[in-house]
Amino acid sequence: MGGAFPGQFPPALRVAAIVQMVLVGLMAGVVLSRAGMALPRWSRASKRLVWVVVAYSVVGLVLNLITPSAQERMIWAPVTLFLLLFSAVVATSKPESEN
Repeated sequence: MGGAFPGQFPPALRVAAIVQMVLVGLMAGVVLSRAGMALPRWSRASKRLVWVVVAYSVVGLVLNLITPSAQERMIWAPVTLFLLLFSAVVATSKPESEN
């Protein structure tokens, strides 16, 4: 989160990190459901929610490209680029169950 706080995060940022962890877990579930790999009950909702994941990945990539932290750019920009590419592939592909 910007590298502004060396060491342990202040309490508010710890809560933010936990919220982010939950959101990333839910987004992973959406992508896995859309890909037909897990959570079949989410399949219907995942058709639209996967585009939220793609949009989130776009924002994440932009933010990681403009961060003042060189280490974050070096590590997280490629990671978010791959997340964007893979979520876009899943979003635009039909799962095996729809073929």
